[in-house]
Order: sequence, then C-alpha cells, then structure tokens
Amino acid sequence: MSYLVDTNIWLERLLDQEKSEVVSQFLENIPLSDLFVSDFTIHSIGVILSRFKKFGVLSEFLDDLFVNGQIGQLSLNPNELMQFISNIQEFNLDFDDAYQLSVSQKYDLVIVTFDKDFNTKGIRKNTPEEIIQQLGTTDWDSLIV
Repeated sequence: MSYLVDTNIWLERLLDQEKSEVVSQFLENIPLSDLFVSDFTIHSIGVILSRFKKFGVLSEFLDDLFVNGQIGQLSLNPNELMQFISNIQEFNLDFDDAYQLSVSQKYDLVIVTFDKDFNTKGIRKNTPEEIIQQLGTTDWDSLIV
C-alpha cells in the first residue's frame, strides 16, 4: 500500500511535537518508495518553518525527503482542479485538505494524517499509529507517554 503523508505528520516530527516519536516509528517502518508528499505540503511546510525562522530544519527536511529519502512529490495539473473544487463541496473540506484528498484520489493513495477533518465516509485515511498497528511492527505501550 502507498501513502500520501499529510502536512501535519511532517510538522509533528520537524517541530518535535507530542506525537513526534509515533511519526518517527511510522517513517522507519514504511518503505520510502511507498511514501509520497504533495507539492502543497512542501510549500506549507516551507511557509511555516520560514515563519519560525527554522531555515536549517527546512533545509535538512528537503535534503532528507528528496535527496536522501527519494520520497515522491505529487501534484495536480490545472485540468484536475475541478475535482479539487468538488471535494471542497462534497466533503466540506478546507482548501488544503481538499487538495490533499484530490492528490490521494488521483494516485490511489491512503492519506496519513492526524487531521480529523478527514474522518468522513468515502475518504481513505489512517493515522501513523493505525498503520503501524496493522503492520504489527512495534510495541505501542512503550510509546505512550
């Protein structure tokens, strides 16, 4: 199975937030060839890390993602934006979530996210914990803080 990793997953790790270790476990247990990121996510992370003046973190992230990690970057072309607008209306999503959903639909990917806005029938999504539990590759009790 292949996954579109949402912006909040990357930020959780990059900003060393509460679920950073869970994200780390997810990233360590899924083959990089099965992970994808949207161009929108890259731009969003760039905006956020720049706002916090975390230029070194941004540089390391881009290097880890594309140079060392070889994670695929995906986007929508202008002809596909009508689906994006349809997803805003059908699923009552905001701009960035509808874009992520449209990319996941185009490339047949499961969205990996902590965002509860994706908890809607018809959207294929999982949290990192759910995916790791499905794989049975870690002892989750040791990660609970």
